Amino acid sequence: MGSVARVAPPDNAHRKGVKPLRAGQGHSFLLRKLHSLTGIVPIGAFLIEHIISNLEIVHGPVAYAKQVLFLNSLPLVRVLEWAFIFIPLLFHAGYGVFIAVRGRSNVNVYPWAGNWMYVMQRVSGIIALLYIIQHLWFQRFSGVSLPEHPGLAYWKVQYELSNPWMVAVYVIGMIATCFHFSYGIWLFCAKWGITPGDDARRKLGYATTAFGVILCGLGLWSIAAIVSAPMVPAVEVIPAPADDSAPAVVPTYQVPAVQQQQYDSNGQPLQTSPLPSGANQ
Repeated sequence: MGSVARVAPPDNAHRKGVKPLRAGQGHSFLLRKLHSLTGIVPIGAFLIEHIISNLEIVHGPVAYAKQVLFLNSLPLVRVLEWAFIFIPLLFHAGYGVFIAVRGRSNVNVYPWAGNWMYVMQRVSGIIALLYIIQHLWFQRFSGVSLPEHPGLAYWKVQYELSNPWMVAVYVIGMIATCFHFSYGIWLFCAKWGITPGDDARRKLGYATTAFGVILCGLGLWSIAAIVSAPMVPAVEVIPAPADDSAPAVVPTYQVPAVQQQQYDSNGQPLQTSPLPSGANQ
């Protein structure tokens, strides 16, 4: 009885590196799909909006404060903030860390482009996560509350970036975040079948690279603008959102650390205006 010839295994020698488009199985498939989707919408959409909004820094303290005031005056802004920013960000970051911890890098054995992009996407994600945590803590949850005092937004950002180490943190964080997002767009389109074929993926790679460079350039522009601008005092340049009857520009509040003491004609010190909570931080 003749022996049955065995089928030769497929030749995968030309497929270098790790498989970049692995989708998972079962619950893993659904979680990876949701993880990929939340990276584009709503997190990626918010990143674009946030960088564009921050360009108002280029036009000075009043323009930037008005932008902060507008965003915090949107209907149900706190519900929108948690539903479309914080909760998706928590899931995307948490599952992303889970993937990074369980993933295996082999760039030391197979140092090809696909492997390096696999590693850089995870490294940039960790850096972006640390940067976002730091940014949210200092600008949203500590010190002066900008939703209540948008007129101090420019001063608060400039005060933080008066430290050269924080400038370095912002620059590195901006580069890592924009890289992670732009390459994430490429992965999203590949995994969701939007760009079937190597030619389509190669062209999209050029487009997402250009998009990431432009987005990062806009972010770095706003950082450079506020760092190079003259230091401003802690002056609330527009009223709090609750005071609808107040004038549009009220440069009255100053902190003692930056305020020059004024005296009347008899040499007696003048009383200063009360400060908003946390303005001296």
